[in-house]
Amino acid sequence: MLSRRRPGKRILAPAAAVLLLFAGAGPVAAGAPSEAPPPVAEDDFYVPPSPLPEGEPGDIIRSREALPGGPTAQSLGTAWQVMYLSTDALGEPVAVTGMVVVPKNQDPADVPIVALAPGTHGPAARCAPSGMINEGAFYEQGALNDMLRAGYAVAITDYEGYHADPTSTYMVGQSMGPAVINSVRAAQRLTETGLSEDAQVFFRGYSQGGAAAMWAGQLQPEYAPELNLAGVVGGGVPADLIQVALPLEGQRGMGVLLYALLGLDQAYPELNLDASLTDEGRAMYAEMQEGSCTVELLNDYIGKTLQDYMTTVPVLDDSWQGRLGENRLGGAAIEVPVFQYHVIDDDIVDYSQGQVLRDEYCAQGVELTWTAYESGGLHTDGIGLGNDDAAAFIADRVAGTPATTTCDTH
Repeated sequence: MLSRRRPGKRILAPAAAVLLLFAGAGPVAAGAPSEAPPPVAEDDFYVPPSPLPEGEPGDIIRSREALPGGPTAQSLGTAWQVMYLSTDALGEPVAVTGMVVVPKNQDPADVPIVALAPGTHGPAARCAPSGMINEGAFYEQGALNDMLRAGYAVAITDYEGYHADPTSTYMVGQSMGPAVINSVRAAQRLTETGLSEDAQVFFRGYSQGGAAAMWAGQLQPEYAPELNLAGVVGGGVPADLIQVALPLEGQRGMGVLLYALLGLDQAYPELNLDASLTDEGRAMYAEMQEGSCTVELLNDYIGKTLQDYMTTVPVLDDSWQGRLGENRLGGAAIEVPVFQYHVIDDDIVDYSQGQVLRDEYCAQGVELTWTAYESGGLHTDGIGLGNDDAAAFIADRVAGTPATTTCDTH
């Protein structure tokens, strides 16, 4: 297994100015209800207790009042950070952190709950979505604010592994899906929220979040049948990690590819990524885990190839192939209406494998609506392009409008 951190080096600030430009989010408001917490890597809140407490997935381990983002979010909602029990890719208990935001001026007992599964944030501790929200640097803050305006409570998972010695299991559906599902359970079980156990529930996300939302939708009937799931929204979905990875070498998504290999390795110890690494590869991963978030992943590895860091291509090994197969979407139907969307000229998440997932769901009888968008050629374009349609899809389900399907048109 990889060495998790390079000792003696600390990054105390999350390059918030760069992330704010990327995110379009405002700064944390003066006079916020609580003092801004320390950086995630130094914040005891994120340290899982050892041993973990007994309990069921979704049970609260700890909670505290939090900042729901910039000034707009603070006027719209009340927030708590949570640590809750979930299950990892091997089905074992794990502690996961996240945030729950409840809209103001609403009866919480009557509001729907949207699990907003974040997109790629990066492997370093400072990249935890809840930490970014506290900093006012969450690049999906616009979607979060829109859902609060619509009167929905929002549960945001950090996914597994965000703490001082980060071990995030990036793009591992068998970990991401439970983390999303259990963020809703945690929101319902946190007494202070007042949310109903019978509330309508939606899973929503883009990119990594789109895959996580779809995984949550596939797993929910067996994993969490008590949830009143009403719809799933997934945009820019990386459904087949092999097909997504093939075009990324040397391109803007190379850092994402490298991160995905790390995520799989940290989920499945037998994969032993370290055995394939050169000294340069080990140094690269140490640096990545120490400080790389979304901006760095997209900018710092352009032009690099696997040969720059590895002696063999690990995904060609049978053990890697098996785990990749376990984390390929489409193996089970989603039993509620689905809105799936993709930008046609996506430069990071292959468009055609998104179409394959669409066709597989349609063949299984999923009530799916598909939308494709023309864009400027960037995967990140889809965050904004799909926002209004995603919000409208959820609003229609809340209003009781019957879902339609596009499965018979392609």
